Amino acid sequence: MEAVQKPYRIIISGGGTGGHIYPAIAIAHALQDLYSDTEILFVGAKGRMEMQKVPEAGYKIIGLWISGIQRKLTLDNLAFPLKVTSSLIGSLKILSDFRPNAVVGVGGFASGPLLYTASWKNIPSLLQEQNSYAGLTNKLLAGKVKKVCVAQEGMEQFFPKEKIVFTGNPVRKDIVALAAQGLESKRDEAFKYFDLDPKKKTLLVVGGSLGARTLNESMIAGVGKLVAKEIQVIWQCGKFYHEEMRAKLTAMDQKQGIRLNEFLNRMDLAYAAADVVVSRAGALAISELALVKKPTIFVPSPNVAEDHQRKNAETLVKQDAALMVMDRDAPAQLIDVALGLLQDEQQQKALSEHFAKLARPQAAEHIAKEVISLIQQKR
Repeated sequence: MEAVQKPYRIIISGGGTGGHIYPAIAIAHALQDLYSDTEILFVGAKGRMEMQKVPEAGYKIIGLWISGIQRKLTLDNLAFPLKVTSSLIGSLKILSDFRPNAVVGVGGFASGPLLYTASWKNIPSLLQEQNSYAGLTNKLLAGKVKKVCVAQEGMEQFFPKEKIVFTGNPVRKDIVALAAQGLESKRDEAFKYFDLDPKKKTLLVVGGSLGARTLNESMIAGVGKLVAKEIQVIWQCGKFYHEEMRAKLTAMDQKQGIRLNEFLNRMDLAYAAADVVVSRAGALAISELALVKKPTIFVPSPNVAEDHQRKNAETLVKQDAALMVMDRDAPAQLIDVALGLLQDEQQQKALSEHFAKLARPQAAEHIAKEVISLIQQKR
């Protein structure tokens, strides 16, 4: 077994959504916590949000010309073979220039060409699968990598059993720190930050980094009920919907105790202030909410690959760790379900206790150690 010289050089590839990007950044932080001189390069898809978010976190990223297959005939689909060829050539150049000791794929179509070429060049590779239903890219790559780090039990249906390592999902450092300190430590700061009354019940509504139309429409449909019950709301509506939602609230004269935000930069304080959370059922959101032990109502997005958000949420419901309202039912039912949970502290406590059992605060560190182990084991 030959010694591998340090500093280690590691590529992390994938993206497309915050659910892929933020875990990837958490893994990068954990790798540098283990070995501060580790050199990390990200590889994503040109034009996607990782091209902005990764540099903001302090890392270099290279974009490949790649996209997923659309469900209908489009110009993008017609260009797909050309994009794949271009991305494979680009990946080979990146591997030749950077000479990584290991490659990590976090899912999303951007990771496909890079992980494929890395395995072809016999570079130790590892996948991280966030969801309870594996994504297409990770399923296609599973036979070529050394390890697959998963966040859910029962993933043998997608990946070779001998390659699976149960790690949980990596979560942002500030959320891990908040969970370790306890939410009470930031409660006063949270209510001051959002200018809310600590004596009143608070509902947090988050629709992901881009927002969610169904959650926004459900809020508009039921905001009068919340105001009438003196429920405060911290509401992340997304940049595409912010002006529309603000105009509707103004027209309805329903802004009392409603804190409408395009994006929440201080999720730690939002969690600290919230009694109940309404959220999409992406893997990142689930992992964060489990860490902070928040009673949550999940509204799975129907617009994701393999309907994985519904499967994520159903897994939690079966374990009595969360409630679920289907997207099609949300405009009529969501606010009533939220009011019911806000008024039932015993149910809140039960959901929190069951949810907390699923938390994995050391997930990023565990994955980082698996990556280093692969490097050190290479012959």
